[in-house]
Amino acid sequence: MVLDLLVLGGKKAEEEIAKKGMQLGKYEIGRTLGEGNFGKVKYAKNLGTGQPFAVKILEKNRIIDLKITDQIKREIGTLKLLKHPNVVRLQEVLASKTKIYMVLEFVNGGELFDRIASKGKLAEADGRKLFQQLIDGVSYCHSRGVFHRDLKLENVLVDAKGNIKISDFGLSALPEHFRADGLLHTTCGSPNYVAPEILSNRGYDGATSDTWSCGVILYVILTGYLPFDDRNLAVLYQKIFKGDAQIPKWLSPGARNLIKRILDPNPHTRIAMADIKADEWFKQDYIPANADDYEEDICIDEEVLSIREMPSEAEKDPESPTLINAFQLIGMSSCLDLSGFFEKEDVSERKIRFTSNYSPKELLERIEDIVTQMGFCVQKKNGRLKVMQEHKGQKNPGSLSVAAEVFEISPSLYVVELRKSYGDSAAYRQLCKKLSNDLGVLPSQELLATEF
Repeated sequence: MVLDLLVLGGKKAEEEIAKKGMQLGKYEIGRTLGEGNFGKVKYAKNLGTGQPFAVKILEKNRIIDLKITDQIKREIGTLKLLKHPNVVRLQEVLASKTKIYMVLEFVNGGELFDRIASKGKLAEADGRKLFQQLIDGVSYCHSRGVFHRDLKLENVLVDAKGNIKISDFGLSALPEHFRADGLLHTTCGSPNYVAPEILSNRGYDGATSDTWSCGVILYVILTGYLPFDDRNLAVLYQKIFKGDAQIPKWLSPGARNLIKRILDPNPHTRIAMADIKADEWFKQDYIPANADDYEEDICIDEEVLSIREMPSEAEKDPESPTLINAFQLIGMSSCLDLSGFFEKEDVSERKIRFTSNYSPKELLERIEDIVTQMGFCVQKKNGRLKVMQEHKGQKNPGSLSVAAEVFEISPSLYVVELRKSYGDSAAYRQLCKKLSNDLGVLPSQELLATEF
């Protein structure tokens, strides 16, 4: 068996299986369907039945480097629970010492996003059919205690028959992720689809936040564009908080009413899944999904769970940047856009962030050069810089102390965070503006759209 060779043969066997036509157990591996930061997705065929599959090949070292071990285990654990015709099916999971192979249902119609982008909005009858399937799939997930938390057009696939399949459960939540208050608290989701209560950082209900995202998807299906959109993240958040989506008058009254009830910024009065299914517009030509044929067991190789833990803080290279992702950045700040930051006379913010393509080493070296030329002193410790400007050693109004740290988003994208400990606001603004102008390259909205 090729799988045995993988476990025993190491890298050489891994390279051999990557060639077209090679076997992975009972599967023949073929062309590459897609590629991301975690690894590749390849076409595969069951040699016994001829049935097509998609094999998601994950590099264990990459998983460890990106600190997403729990996320991968969560996705596998979640898909084990879900057996529904409108949810991408996990067939089995295999593993070698260096890779994880997730054998998934092959969905050959692509993303719903691509369909809307290329053909535009759908007719109401067609859009309603897809939305009915989306609600069927999402409500089923909720009935199994699974909350997706990243529903968007890109995570809804369409098969050859025009039926949808919900995918990508890497950010999903299970009952054990709820805190004592019965709410979820991790800030995650994609900016244009995220519910307002998630942005408030006060805890949220996974079901109602998923419902909001379904409403955004319905809006796009029927109109061809997003209900909430702006390049400035702060403005986008304001629109989401207000729930001021402009619903076109050319939509039918039933569609307009349902969208309005779903995109209610108050999660306590937002329509629930059961009430969506009882809605008159929704019920037209509605055929509920039948999950009876999806009850077979999933086989998971024990080697999948042998992903070694990350080194402790004491073992880490002090020069290595901290790794964070776009969703953590949303939670770190209510506004990452700097466009209005320097226009205020009285700045209350004590920290700002900007993105850069320079490497961490280059960033720290350039920051040191720039601030030294501006007359500041620099102390270096554990990959961080402390920038100081003291007058007679006192923390008087003319003094300033700022900490600079670099966070990694991806191998070629970094965030510089500047935190003021104390000091003169005017000098702080001048320092921040100089560094962001000289070193920053990407606007915040593009940062949050970065795949990871």
